Parts: sequence; C-alpha cells; structure tokens
Amino acid sequence: MNIELRHLRYFIAVAEELHFGRAAERLNISQPPLSQQIQSLEANINAQLLVRNNRNVSLTSAGHMFLQEAYQVIAQVDAAATRAARMQQGELGEISIGFTSTAPFMHNVALSLRQFRERYPDVAIHMHQMNTKQQIAPLQTGRIDIGIMRNTLLPDNLTHQLLFRERFMLAVYDDHPLLRYADKGVELEMLSDYPLVFFERDVGTALYDEIIALLANAGVTPIISQEAGEAMTILGLVAAGLGISIITESFTRMKLDGVQYLPLANNPAYSEVWLVKHKSCNNSAAADRMTDLLIATFDLK
Repeated sequence: MNIELRHLRYFIAVAEELHFGRAAERLNISQPPLSQQIQSLEANINAQLLVRNNRNVSLTSAGHMFLQEAYQVIAQVDAAATRAARMQQGELGEISIGFTSTAPFMHNVALSLRQFRERYPDVAIHMHQMNTKQQIAPLQTGRIDIGIMRNTLLPDNLTHQLLFRERFMLAVYDDHPLLRYADKGVELEMLSDYPLVFFERDVGTALYDEIIALLANAGVTPIISQEAGEAMTILGLVAAGLGISIITESFTRMKLDGVQYLPLANNPAYSEVWLVKHKSCNNSAAADRMTDLLIATFDLK
C-alpha cells in the first residue's frame, strides 16, 4: 500500500466539493491528474470511495468512513509539523537549569525566569538547586542545560559568560556593636574579634573560598562559630545571635527579622555570577532562548 498525504488531501477536496472540476481548481491542478490520483487511492486501499457519473459525485459508505479517518490523519500530521516547528523555535520543549540558593534573589535572574514563562508558556522549566561545584557534573553529562553559579575553576568542556558582579556585605543581628558603622561601612579588620557564621567547606560552595581570600587579604583569621550550607540557614543563625556573616549583595533581598545588612568600607572585592554551558553539547532551542534572555536582561555585550 503506497498512500501519500497528497492522496488524502485530494480525496478530501473532492469529498467536500463533490465535484472534480471545483476540487481541481481548489487544489490548483488540472482535472485529469486529480481523477487519476483518486483512482490510484481507491486501488491502493481496494475500496470504492466515490460514485461518479456525468453530473454528480457522491461518497460511498466506505468513502464516508475514509473521509473521517483522512481528516484525523491530516490533523495529526499538521499538529506534528506545528509542534516540530515550535520546538525548533524554542517555543515548545523543556529546559533544565541549575542554580545556587541565592540565584532566585538576584533581581535579573528572577526577572528573566518570569519573562521566559510569560513568553514561552509551553516550555517546561525544571529548576535544580545546587551549589556551584555540584553543578559541574550535571552540566558535563547534560542533565542540566545551563547553570547559574559563582565563579569557579571549570573543566575544559564547560564555558562561561559573566552575568554580573556583586559586592560583599555584612549580615549582623539586631543590636550588634558594628551597627554604629552602618553609614560609613565596616572595615574588614574589625571582624577579627567577632565570631562568624560561615559556609560549609565540604559542600563545595564557591563563596567559601572567596570569603576566606577576602579576609586573608585583610589580615583577618576568621573565628568560625557555626557553619551551614544554605543561605537561609546562615541568616537564621545570624538572627539567633550566633555570629555575623559575610555575604553577597543578593542575600540582602532576603528580609529576615533580626538581621540587618551593613556595607564593607574600602572593599573593592566582588563575587562574579556566571552563566555556564557545555561547549559542545547541542542544547535545545528553548535553552538557547533562555540563555539569550538572561544575557539581554543583564544587558551583556
């Protein structure tokens, strides 16, 4: 059996017009080839679909049934073609994103996600919270398409683009003595005598290394009283008065009772936030659209 889509389209036109001349005109072909194609179709399926005479064309019982089936086949093919085109354009499909715990508190990251959802509602977004170093392996294997992470040493098969830089800040609990420096900022050297709530080193948080280097450059050996792996846990421990913490500016969007944020004085250091992808893996068009939107939102050149 050798039935082509054009056979179905020709038959539908004749069945709807019940006239070979009008059907041929509608299909923009001449009448003899149209008649030949219908005859070929009937021969292929071994059934008479149309009754013809010099004046009239009508459908047989088999023709009525075949017409309904032909409608469904054409509709399915058209729908499949539409879905394929939309997937090619990044309007359909799915995307997996790795992100650090503070990424949702970064204004432009949250804005990009919201805009993407509004523009492409049929793309499923799968968000995976991981610290920076935990994102490396899933990016290499393709489990996640893109990663939003802190600056870190990357393997050769991953590439990054800088999204933005953010300043370091100080989180303190209410009534802390350092609050008197809120206007002019706190010098790093002042932290020598205060216990710190710190990131856990073994979870691989990139901020750990950055903050240790920041304190070392200021000649400060930190007194670490508590360690935690999540941003909200760290701030909760600060609110409980168990210490103070050096954090980045995006943390300050977390409003927590009992925690206040102070600037650091004379501190040119910053933390970088990267968009990371695999160099050679062909990401989906949806992932490419998300990448483009993030870059545009951060106004990167």
